[in-house]
Amino acid sequence: MTDPTPAELAAAAEEYLAAHYPKAGNRGPTRFDWGVGSDEVRVFQEPDPADEAEAMPAVRAWRQGLWDAGFGWLTGPTAYGGAGLSGEHQREFEKVTRRYQVPGDSMLTISLGMIAPTLLNWGTEEQKTEWLPKLYSAEQVACQLFSEPGAGSDLASIATKAVRDGDNWRITGAKVWTSGAHLADVGELICRTAAEPRHGNLTAFLLDMHAPGVLVRPLRQMTGGAAFNEVFFDDVVVPDSRRIGGEGEGWKVALTTLAHERNAMGHSAFGGVGILSTQRLVGVIRAAGKQDDPVVRAEFGELISRLRAARYTNEVIAAQTRAGTAPGPEVALNKVALADNMRRVGEFVADVLGEAAVADTGEWGTFAWTSLMLGAPGYRLGGGTDEVLRNSVAQRVLGLPRPT
Repeated sequence: MTDPTPAELAAAAEEYLAAHYPKAGNRGPTRFDWGVGSDEVRVFQEPDPADEAEAMPAVRAWRQGLWDAGFGWLTGPTAYGGAGLSGEHQREFEKVTRRYQVPGDSMLTISLGMIAPTLLNWGTEEQKTEWLPKLYSAEQVACQLFSEPGAGSDLASIATKAVRDGDNWRITGAKVWTSGAHLADVGELICRTAAEPRHGNLTAFLLDMHAPGVLVRPLRQMTGGAAFNEVFFDDVVVPDSRRIGGEGEGWKVALTTLAHERNAMGHSAFGGVGILSTQRLVGVIRAAGKQDDPVVRAEFGELISRLRAARYTNEVIAAQTRAGTAPGPEVALNKVALADNMRRVGEFVADVLGEAAVADTGEWGTFAWTSLMLGAPGYRLGGGTDEVLRNSVAQRVLGLPRPT
């Protein structure tokens, strides 16, 4: 059968979506007006866990419908249920999708953007055949189980152990800062399976999050949200058939996942709400009456230059990804730049607003910025700290020697 052209695919998608979802309303001009609508600004999406749980069935139904209709994995290999089409087909589909009120994939970023690509790269044929359709249809939702309380930013120092027991592994330990663990069915878990050598003693597994011995507990952040969890493993049994990659290859598997994570986090559309809007920043300056302040004008100009530079870097890497190049160590630049810009925006707004930024007077567009100021430091840690990523860029992109 001949593949559809992008236009033919768009027409088929239009027909499917029109039959299942209402049209999106006219959103009107996207120009920002100070004082109009929500003044929310956030670093991380921090929905209430109860609201997320309530929304998940609609998300699963959305993905299952797409999968059944042949739109669930347009660029994926046909051997694993994908349609084998091009990135242009995907972009045409997304254009059509934006015209309808659909649940979308934002709650599946880890499943589809990090875990599925890792399985495609490292999974056995049996794992790819079984799990990729389950992830892309949202029959199963995945999380990432890497960080640990005692390991800090040094992933190679994790202490969660997996001990071989015949055809199974028995896992004991704890993970932390796990997004979406409370909604996940499976998790990509990195464990220590040998004492040494460093980086060669870790192994990856696809863990059943509903297995006996798995405990998920929410973490309350200083922003007030609870987007993360801590996860405990008490002698959890995992079949060896759930091992991803070879024994001792967990570090390499984790690097694949982290490259995809940093690519997602470095994108300006990830997580943050309203933070990088130039018009919103102009609104802050005018609301504070500082549009003629030469210091504020100079700092604003520098800030905008940095935001634009990060945007153009992001576009270059995105173009490489669309051309079929897997994310490499250079994607760390995106994440480092975005984290730094978030910090700079927070400091700039705090300087402009002064005490209005920390006093909840109800004035539109002022106290709302505290969410950014409290959340931005966390962005410097997620997906690898700034220090780790800068070392990665120095050594793996620029070819500089390790520090002595």
